[in-house]
Amino acid sequence: MISLFIFVWTFGMMSAQENFELSTLRIGPFKIFMSKTEAEKIAGTKLYAEGDKKNNVKYNGETIQIDIFDQYVNEANPSVPSVSYMTTTSKKFKTKSGIGIGSTRDDLINAYRNYSSFSVRPEWDDTMQKPVKDAGYFTLEDSQAGTQLTFKLVNNTVVEISVYLNEGC
Repeated sequence: MISLFIFVWTFGMMSAQENFELSTLRIGPFKIFMSKTEAEKIAGTKLYAEGDKKNNVKYNGETIQIDIFDQYVNEANPSVPSVSYMTTTSKKFKTKSGIGIGSTRDDLINAYRNYSSFSVRPEWDDTMQKPVKDAGYFTLEDSQAGTQLTFKLVNNTVVEISVYLNEGC
């Protein structure tokens, strides 16, 4: 009887596992290049494409902002609404290296010092035409996927994470 209870409990825990993975291609179950239809199935709500209205989606109680834009897939599908930008401030999403909201600049450098392409830059205030004091970005570029994973830093601490298409690709 105890064995049966443990089996049922374990199986229930496995099926209830949440996806809080963060990478150059994803935030949780949402992926760059994912079709609007597929993203709507996961979100459980209609998503807007290419507009001023932002798509703030709840995933297991955590908020992810998702932007949908038309993307070229192939000649048969020249314009398909797909996920092209995502951002979150949730502490639950982490990279395989354990980096997420609350990580420090030193954590980022230690985790990604050997990554093939990363950059660190200050945040820029366009109205004042100067860098913002104590704010910046740490970006990992995935040239194979044509995406970037950016960590926004304030006072050397990650406060926001974005995954998006690299406009240069």
